[in-house]
Amino acid sequence: MTRDPARAGRTTSGRTTSTRCPAVMVFTRDLRVRDNPALCSAQQTADGVLPLFVLDPETLGTTASPGEPGDPAVRPPANPPCPNRVAFLAASLQDLDTSLRELGSHLVLQHGDWVHEVLRAVRNSGATAIHLADDVSLHARHRFERLQREAESCRVAVVRHPGVTVVPPGAIAPAGKTAFAVFTPYHRAWERQRRRPILPIPDHLGPPPGQTSDTPRAHQFLDEWSPDAQQHSPDLPPGGERAGLERLHTWVDEHLAEYERSRDDLAAEATSRISPYLHLGCLSPLEAADLTRDLPGGSAFTRQLCWRDFFHQVLAARPDTARTDHTDRQIPWTPDEDGYRAWATGRTGHPLVDAGLRQLRREGYMHNRARMVVASFLTKDLLIDWRRGAAHFRSLLVDGDVACNQLNWQWVAGTGTGNALHRVLNPTRQAQRFDPHGTYIRRHVPELANLPGPAAHDPDPIERRRRGYPEPIVDHALAAQAFLSRVKR
Repeated sequence: MTRDPARAGRTTSGRTTSTRCPAVMVFTRDLRVRDNPALCSAQQTADGVLPLFVLDPETLGTTASPGEPGDPAVRPPANPPCPNRVAFLAASLQDLDTSLRELGSHLVLQHGDWVHEVLRAVRNSGATAIHLADDVSLHARHRFERLQREAESCRVAVVRHPGVTVVPPGAIAPAGKTAFAVFTPYHRAWERQRRRPILPIPDHLGPPPGQTSDTPRAHQFLDEWSPDAQQHSPDLPPGGERAGLERLHTWVDEHLAEYERSRDDLAAEATSRISPYLHLGCLSPLEAADLTRDLPGGSAFTRQLCWRDFFHQVLAARPDTARTDHTDRQIPWTPDEDGYRAWATGRTGHPLVDAGLRQLRREGYMHNRARMVVASFLTKDLLIDWRRGAAHFRSLLVDGDVACNQLNWQWVAGTGTGNALHRVLNPTRQAQRFDPHGTYIRRHVPELANLPGPAAHDPDPIERRRRGYPEPIVDHALAAQAFLSRVKR
């Protein structure tokens, strides 16, 4: 009888996990105690669980200050590359520590090389198994491979579990291939796929093995380590499992029923905004799908969760697509530095494009419809490489998920899994359709705040000069025509 990979962890090295010895539970992108397969398996199969999170300078894009690896006195640099995600991560870890304390345990926080710190925790606790959530990025894959090699020499089992997606990447695939390249057949198979059960919160964990004292080190360290408020966007969402659950349940009660009709309404604020919580696993994507799928509006919402799974299975099969074209279209990208700067700062003179980019800078978030318009403008009006846009998004997005961010950018640019190469979005028409009263534009572009109704879609030259708002840096119709001519050639 074969084991169901959706129900059991995957042991990749060392001993079996049935021995009742201590285990290290390494949190990565599963910062929750609800429906956490790795945590539940560690609690059920081990005699004592050490909950660990490693603040890895390589993952965070920082470098450690001088000092011993893992020393709580070590402080990271003051300017990490994405203060928004770092601030959200810090709040989420504090919330996780609170939840673990309610179970009689606490979060052990270390700073340094990820593999080195995990194995140091193994030695200090006497653990014979490491439990963690599986992931798909090239960086995650390299970390797993290093950990597996070094754990084997210590006769320690490394057990990878599902939990980052609704359906594990690779669980469904077309005949003779490793992944679906088209969404619609994937969605059909995804809806039919048998899913693992939702797992309960463990009853009790107890003090982490190998810890001599239970001090509030995690909270104290995170308070000092978190970026200063001046470094991140002013309107970030609160981090953590509790905030994510509150957001999800409130949105389901108030907006799910109208989701299919209102999800593209830029001004309505009717989307769930749970993507940051899914990115760090503060919410279980399986639990979100299970909660909503049979409710009015649930089918349209779970379809979006399926898109998230779709991109994860693409990246699992082709990890190179985080940096390279999924489909090589030979698009002649241009090094338009002035155009890029105007785009990145929200000064293109196209109000909907600028509104989206300014929302991103202020909130660490952008409405999905605006993301598509903004990405289309950069890649097709300005003919600037999608990788530059994806990098800008990653520098600000709280939900800066590699799979979703990079592959959504490729989808819009026409190098991804879809057939969107010849689809060029008109910013003014998109504003007229999805922000008909100009509410979203006026909310995020203060120069246009007092313009009446739809006049904000494309102000006349006199109003632009009077309000200090720029003229369009390109004529959309001419730019779209030039792009289509280039790709046709």
